[in-house]
Amino acid sequence: MDETSTPAPTGTVEGEDPITRSYEAAPEMSIDVARSYEAVIHLDAGDVRVELLPDEAPGYVNNFVFLAQNDFFDGLTFHRVVPGFVAQGGDPTGSGFGGPGYGLEEESNRLTFEPGVLSMAKSAAGVSGSQFFVTLGPAPHLNGDFTVFGRVTEGLELLEALGARNPETAEESGVVIQDIEIIEGGQS
Repeated sequence: MDETSTPAPTGTVEGEDPITRSYEAAPEMSIDVARSYEAVIHLDAGDVRVELLPDEAPGYVNNFVFLAQNDFFDGLTFHRVVPGFVAQGGDPTGSGFGGPGYGLEEESNRLTFEPGVLSMAKSAAGVSGSQFFVTLGPAPHLNGDFTVFGRVTEGLELLEALGARNPETAEESGVVIQDIEIIEGGQS
């Protein structure tokens, strides 16, 4: 190896995904719930902007911010799309069964499932990790069972335009999330 080349990060194989996609425990609280946070989901077709709601679900927002800032979502897909209902992403396996290696303590609030809300998906009863979904239509049957932690402010039409996708039967991968950028604002 010459002095100008950069070695692969420890624990990775050349050509392997260098992004950490598994953690031993949920992240410690690092956000300031008094501040505002926005997530910008960058897709090939454009951006989806989401107002995060740390005052309503601080643990879920903290988790989402942590994963986004550590590039966890980069290159993952919307692996499950049910038109008029949800677009779901955040699974490193793309199967609907993957996660970050830990489960979050469940949070609840009284926000309702209208079109364009962001929520954590559950891989088992009460267990959330990295999978999230955005509602594409009203979903009142989710009220009380899942927790809203964000609202789409721009770009919902990009998710509404996605075709139906079932990760168990799809032959092609879903729409790729290029990056999720977190913008921290002032006091809310």
